[in-house]
Amino acid sequence: MILDPAIRDWVLLPIMVVMLLVGIIRHHISVLITGAPKKPQLKAVRESKALLRGSQLRSFRNAIPPHAFESRKAYLTQAFEQGKYLKNPNAPKEGAPTPNPMTDPDMMEGMMEGMKKQVSNMVPQMLIMGWINFFFQGFVVIKLPFPLTLRFKSMLQSGVDTRDMDVTWVSSLSWYFLNLFAAGAGMNDMAAMGGVAGMAGMAPPGQPQDFNKIFLAEKENLLITSHDWELNSIEEKVLKKYGKSLKSTSSSDKIERSIEDSPDKKEKTVKDKIRAAQKAKSKRS
Repeated sequence: MILDPAIRDWVLLPIMVVMLLVGIIRHHISVLITGAPKKPQLKAVRESKALLRGSQLRSFRNAIPPHAFESRKAYLTQAFEQGKYLKNPNAPKEGAPTPNPMTDPDMMEGMMEGMKKQVSNMVPQMLIMGWINFFFQGFVVIKLPFPLTLRFKSMLQSGVDTRDMDVTWVSSLSWYFLNLFAAGAGMNDMAAMGGVAGMAGMAPPGQPQDFNKIFLAEKENLLITSHDWELNSIEEKVLKKYGKSLKSTSSSDKIERSIEDSPDKKEKTVKDKIRAAQKAKSKRS
């Protein structure tokens, strides 16, 4: 089967150009609808950073002395248990009835933002799909340069009911969906680079996290965390790393201890100390 070049000029390329332009316009509309990002609340930032502090203490516990680790561990476990870092300490505890999300202004604002993004995404898609179905229904626009299995036939030939056509041929409606997925990935990359969250906007706002349960779980993790300071016996570790032995050091220590522990020990003069040091040095050599 051979395609008419006019299909490329009047069907394939217009769908690509329209999808690209609509994606760019939709991105800017979403930026205008979303507006400037809100500044995070101080209590919310402190809540998340306190949890991060506990996880970092567990990760780098062996890099600080034992007394420092124990003091930090005791302080954080007590603070997590008492809810010192909670954004809303008076929130209902476990077993209490869940509050109505409609009464929470932050929750309502998040729901409205999600609805705005959904509308800005759904309306252009419906218009473009209607335009393609009205003008280009049943068109075969392109052939893929690689073979595919029959499972891709329903995906690549939407709107074209032919059993004998090769799977590599793509219909106009399927070409629209392929461009839609590619444009969605591109818009998400643009949103990430521009600092705008989630241009897809199809997912509803997530449920708020229960930081009280998270803090209690972090407290349990801290209580069962063991500590082994990395600087314990650091001299032996360094000597072992560079292939040095501790024989000379141990022999000199034994000589000094034998001199100190002798029964007729008298108060040493400066000369006696110099002679003892010279003897130890000669024995080492």
